[in-house]
Amino acid sequence: MPIKPFALQRGDTIGIVTLGSPPERNEVETGVKMLEDMGFNTILSRNVYARDGFLAGTEQERAMDLMHMFANPQVKMILPSRGGVGVAGILPYLDYSFIQRNAKIISGYSDMTVLLNALYQFAHLTTFQSLMLVDFNPNTPNYNFNQFFSAVSSSTPIGQIQTPPDIPLKSRIPGNVTGPIVGGNLTSLIGTIGTPFEIDTRGKILLLEDTHEPINTIFRYIEQLRMSGKFRDCIGIIMGECTECDESYGKTYEDLINEFIVPLGKPLMTNLTTAHGTYKTAIPIGAMVNLNTFNNTLTVLSPTTTPSFY
Repeated sequence: MPIKPFALQRGDTIGIVTLGSPPERNEVETGVKMLEDMGFNTILSRNVYARDGFLAGTEQERAMDLMHMFANPQVKMILPSRGGVGVAGILPYLDYSFIQRNAKIISGYSDMTVLLNALYQFAHLTTFQSLMLVDFNPNTPNYNFNQFFSAVSSSTPIGQIQTPPDIPLKSRIPGNVTGPIVGGNLTSLIGTIGTPFEIDTRGKILLLEDTHEPINTIFRYIEQLRMSGKFRDCIGIIMGECTECDESYGKTYEDLINEFIVPLGKPLMTNLTTAHGTYKTAIPIGAMVNLNTFNNTLTVLSPTTTPSFY
């Protein structure tokens, strides 16, 4: 059974880390102010503002910042400032046994996907594909905040996932399967294939989404997942959005789903608002979910956090 972190409450401390690419200082300052206005305390890691080209410091420095947050008894939740690239590089430097003994909420998306899945696989920790610090700004829809806080602040199951009313889920291949949900950003996941940290889809429901990639590149990634057995091993598939994914050679993202995902024959749902889209559904990586494409529902069955006691 996956480990559930303690639920987040007002007055708790949130640790801010940068684990991939460097953020802009104003983005960090805006996010910190919003969190503090909401009633949370914040702590910044040593290398939050570190900058070495497209990376925020060395792999060891970024891994150390994350481990320090897991070791800090004051910190209740760890919130990455942003994604970018380079998160996979910290994975060999993490102490997964220590993390398992010091479970905490951690949320993110984009390149953070590889960390979320690794923490579930190796530390058995439920993680959250949901908001990062850059999302704590006045332009973020209330839907995203409601999704985030429902996931990280309640010790009861999230229940049926509700997308915005004008963006309904779409069932494509009929089926009714139950299992842990894994996955996230396709580009980031592909980068771990062939490493000790590649995603394990055996008996799992696989979620995929992406952004700013041409469709022929998305096809290449899907082919690599297929040839590496990830579609064979999963029990169901959810295709999230591919935002700003340009048509290639006359083919669209929808064409790709119809021509290469539908023929896999696995229970399939599409149109889930995820990660890089305007609306961000909170997905608890490692939680038990039911994918029912007969009645067009995706339901989180197990609690994703445990009650906090003070």
